[in-house]
Amino acid sequence: MNTPYHPFLSDDARTTYLTYYDEAATQWPIPSETKMVETAYGQTFVRISGPVDAPPLVLLPGAGSTSLMWTLSIEALSTDYRTYAIDSLINTGCVGRSVYTRTISNAEQASDWLDGLFDGLGLVDEVNLIGPSYGGWVASQYALRYPNRLRKMVWIAPAGTILPFSDAYLQHSMALYIAPGPDTFSNYFKWCFSDLAKKHPDMLNAMVGEFALTMQSFVPPNPQEVPVLTAMSDEELQHITTPTLCLIGENDVLYAAKDAMQRLHTVAPQIETTLIPDAGHDLLLVQRDMVNQEIVAFLQT
Repeated sequence: MNTPYHPFLSDDARTTYLTYYDEAATQWPIPSETKMVETAYGQTFVRISGPVDAPPLVLLPGAGSTSLMWTLSIEALSTDYRTYAIDSLINTGCVGRSVYTRTISNAEQASDWLDGLFDGLGLVDEVNLIGPSYGGWVASQYALRYPNRLRKMVWIAPAGTILPFSDAYLQHSMALYIAPGPDTFSNYFKWCFSDLAKKHPDMLNAMVGEFALTMQSFVPPNPQEVPVLTAMSDEELQHITTPTLCLIGENDVLYAAKDAMQRLHTVAPQIETTLIPDAGHDLLLVQRDMVNQEIVAFLQT
């Protein structure tokens, strides 16, 4: 952690990864600026787009992803919002250009980091927040602790949060670390993102390659020092006072989508829900237009 190439494994790993990252960043379809924000947990890299005087919309990444996961959606989301796409500091998927100096190991610290980031960006209140997958869990935990800073929130296939992970998902994801390698990575992504594999195999293959590069480049997380993504209790879900929309693909493998929707309807009916057809955990990619329309419509009401 104190080496000059932290959070990368080596100087060569840093050079190789950042060359890839900067090349991918050239595909960002609209004008943007970047900022490195100092927080109590390290430097957070932020990619900013949209009209300067528009309402703020913060875009968290999923685990193993960066701000660049929003490349295909950013134009639609930045039309009426000042968007802030984040490279996470949390070491479960601490990838991109952010550099952590303190470990974020629980929900309280994750929320404190995000709150400090908002301070550093000058976002006082009325913040719109979107969290996909792991980012959905981060957003939910932040909303429990700092609801007064939020205007609206969107969870996209939130990991944990609503229901525990399925046994099948736990088995497949464990294999990534027990037997890492091209075949394991490919099998995992084809299973987890089955709709993407059918409709856009080239995109899926690119994701596999990016994941392999990430695994080869970054200091791996200590399992004892990363937040545990547990499902929220009934009381916690009922204490989500920020107007919230939850989008889940009908074929999601992290948990049964309809069961997750039913739990929200029963326990926390104040949270709006939409089941996205012909998609699973890959809904942001295979049903991008539909998801973007749902998000914009919700934010504008």
